[in-house]
Amino acid sequence: MADQHEQQASQQLTAKPASDSRTVLTDIVFPSDTNHLQTLFGGVVMEYMDKVAAISAMRHSRTSVVTVSTDSIDFVAPIRVGEVIIVESFVSWTHRTSIEVYVKADTENLKTGERMTAVTAFFVFVALGEGGKPTAVPGVVPGTDEERSLFATGEERYRQRRKRMEDRKNKGS
Repeated sequence: MADQHEQQASQQLTAKPASDSRTVLTDIVFPSDTNHLQTLFGGVVMEYMDKVAAISAMRHSRTSVVTVSTDSIDFVAPIRVGEVIIVESFVSWTHRTSIEVYVKADTENLKTGERMTAVTAFFVFVALGEGGKPTAVPGVVPGTDEERSLFATGEERYRQRRKRMEDRKNKGS
């Protein structure tokens, strides 16, 4: 019954453009945030990504959210001391109470202006309503080619996550 109620509530919410949730954080990399190779610690990057993704999820749902999953965190290039990190996120897909957020972290060399993508990931949040219970979220309307591409593959990522979580639950029993 509760699941049916959530589904009806979700259908009554008006879908929102992905662009409404877009969030950007820019920071410079100092030595205190780096490892012995003078590249940004992966955990620091993940913290930035989680914060920016949470802001996107809250902008979309206008509720509190909690992180429930991170997928495909791919570190593809180092972020070095003195470079700038630009972390950008937007809601890429939603399902009843969950919000998938695509996040990428670019690096910029301030002397040359060269930019490259350093890290990409998907973060998934659950929206919380009264009493800390999951609550329905609006759908998302993709606008750019990137948003449309990620939206089109969102349901498959959702199914893979559900299967992974179910497999883990079954192994624990």
